[in-house]
Amino acid sequence: MSTPTVARPSLDDELHAATQGNVRSIGRLVSAVENADATVLAAIATRKVGAPLVVGLTGPPGVGKSTATDGLIAHYRAAGRTVAVLAIDPTSPLTGGAILGDRIRMLRHVKDPGVYIRSFAARRQLGGLAETTETAIRLLAVIGFDIILVETVGIGQSEVDIARVASTTVVLVSPRGGDGMQAVKAGVLEIADIFVVNKAELPGAEETVRDLTEALAHRRPAPDSWRPPIVRASAATPGGLDDLAIALEQHREWLEHHPVQPGQVRAELVRRALKDAAVDRFRRALAVPDDAVARVLEGVTPVDAVIDELVLLGRSSRPITL
Repeated sequence: MSTPTVARPSLDDELHAATQGNVRSIGRLVSAVENADATVLAAIATRKVGAPLVVGLTGPPGVGKSTATDGLIAHYRAAGRTVAVLAIDPTSPLTGGAILGDRIRMLRHVKDPGVYIRSFAARRQLGGLAETTETAIRLLAVIGFDIILVETVGIGQSEVDIARVASTTVVLVSPRGGDGMQAVKAGVLEIADIFVVNKAELPGAEETVRDLTEALAHRRPAPDSWRPPIVRASAATPGGLDDLAIALEQHREWLEHHPVQPGQVRAELVRRALKDAAVDRFRRALAVPDDAVARVLEGVTPVDAVIDELVLLGRSSRPITL
């Protein structure tokens, strides 16, 4: 006796279920975005969205980004607001998957229907984000989440992409010197909307605040521009993020009076969706012959020459249709 076939929900049905809080539907849609499903990406790009608060949290490893994210989830849920988290994780060079899922650090929220947490693998991206982060944020906005938190990889110097996708970029630094201040020296100073000196109860916190204040004093902002505050926080303690939450709300209010012009945002999203889908299909269709690997290992053929061969092979293998 054959097993009856269960019809998959249509895209419209899936989106509707997701807006009603169906976790499985949300997960399937996020997976479709991560896998560059052209139909889903195009549909998301043309849907109307609300105005969620999109907060990017960045900073060097060990500064407490995950603890701060966890604390912000608790804060916003206590206020009755729904929260989605995209945790961008380091990528295994062998499997392409996330080495460590940040959901492990936030287990206390897993059963909360008002919270959705998803780990993304950074893969080849060097800007601290995954390739499809921007579209995933738009999907979560379409679904209707009030707050979207994006926690970057934590690689330090190249984490500037977050400023492009977040409405508010929070840069966390550790008390006094080391990796914390190195992030500031690397130019992250330019992308921060809010600075957070985390673990402010530790020695060196006041010195770090002073260093940041001096660094910001050398900037020449326009008269009506936002001036990043420096917030002291203790993300691991109750109430330790209250000042950060206040600063986030202040920045949101400022943005309401200084809106960013959207321009051709939807057209650009569709263009990017089609390009990403084409590149992904090309990548999956392209096989790397063993002899190509052997020639590189033996030094017979330069790497660039083998790459050129693979590109030609991919072009001739089959047409890419969208």
